[in-house]
Amino acid sequence: MINTLQHRITQHQLLTDIRIKLLHLHKLLLDIEHIRYEQVHGRVSKGELLQLAIDSDRFAWLHHLSASIVQIDELIHSDEPITSEAIAALIADVRILLTPDEAGDDFAVKYDAAFQRNPDVVLAHADLVTLLATKVQR
Repeated sequence: MINTLQHRITQHQLLTDIRIKLLHLHKLLLDIEHIRYEQVHGRVSKGELLQLAIDSDRFAWLHHLSASIVQIDELIHSDEPITSEAIAALIADVRILLTPDEAGDDFAVKYDAAFQRNPDVVLAHADLVTLLATKVQR
């Protein structure tokens, strides 16, 4: 019983850690897009930018990042126990998102455009990759 409870707490903490890092990365990317948009089109609120981004293919990578965060939220707040398979599938999705060249489509172009070698974003990305590597090996 104690091992089961401890396992659930560990799974919940792993999902929470991944979620926090994904949210940080999402915020950085959205801030960059906000600055770029305002340079071209003038002042716009973040809410307006999000609305504009919903239908834009240019924001596909950011949409996938949002979908991963929502998926983690659903797992964390589910009444059902979180299975190891569900966590493994989520981690696989996040890893594909972080290494889009492996996806074999034009995702990599959108990914590179989103990053544009911004040091804060690159650091947040590396931090998330490190978290996934260390937590999954345990």
